[in-house]
Amino acid sequence: MPPEKSSLPDRLLQQIQFVIEVDKLKHVYRHTILTDGSRYENDAEHSWHLALMAMLLSEYAADPHLDLLRAVQMVILHDLVEIDAGDTYCYDDQAARDKAERESRAADRLFNLLPPDQAVEFRSLWNEFEVRSTSEARFAAALDRLQPLLHNFATRGSEWRKHSVTRTKVVERNRPMAEGAPLLWSYAENLIDEAVRLGYLAGE
Repeated sequence: MPPEKSSLPDRLLQQIQFVIEVDKLKHVYRHTILTDGSRYENDAEHSWHLALMAMLLSEYAADPHLDLLRAVQMVILHDLVEIDAGDTYCYDDQAARDKAERESRAADRLFNLLPPDQAVEFRSLWNEFEVRSTSEARFAAALDRLQPLLHNFATRGSEWRKHSVTRTKVVERNRPMAEGAPLLWSYAENLIDEAVRLGYLAGE
């Protein structure tokens, strides 16, 4: 039989509660089609993909002394707030108006499920990512922009065409990649130009 609840430390019970709560991320779907075009990606899959990309592509970070673990922590944590706030499509200007407020409230609720020290640590990592205040955050943010670009290209601009997204908007959205990973931004620029050439993306 499992031990009585009263015999377990409160800290562990809080951590397990958090683990169970964040399982909901698997049910938050993004505006990103899987590369095989079969369905939309969920946030948990996105976070895993970014963590793998961080491990694989860290050599291209602008900072040669990048703390890779910290960058991985950020890409795993940054979308947890979408459990409450939902996914906001990056080219939806209207939905973006209250995005920061919605996500901040979600961060307050979710991270405060944790023991106080971990609540502070996780919220700090989330804030760091949001404002891109460190080289790790800028690298993590670069990956967060590159991944949907790859998906859009692989699906022949499926979501770009659905939402009438233009080259200008894609460049504006993704240019901050250069801060965290200049070579990845160069790759992205080439990909965007090729998408326009192939008709996946409107050229305006």
